[in-house]
Amino acid sequence: MTDPATEINPQFQRGWDAALVAVRSWHESQAKRALIQARRSRFPKNLEREAEVHQRSAETISTLSPDDV
Repeated sequence: MTDPATEINPQFQRGWDAALVAVRSWHESQAKRALIQARRSRFPKNLEREAEVHQRSAETISTLSPDDV
């Protein structure tokens, strides 16, 4: 029998999905911000790498499940 504290119910799943959407959109906005700064910078490589990291994070966030935590 499952423990009620660790059970994934619909309310928890909605919250989990909302959190993933929020984190993904934050990472996407940080990637866009870094790319804009890279265009304006004399030394854009670090900012381009930062944008790549945020973009990769945004893509991998969707693969997370509550069981991973």
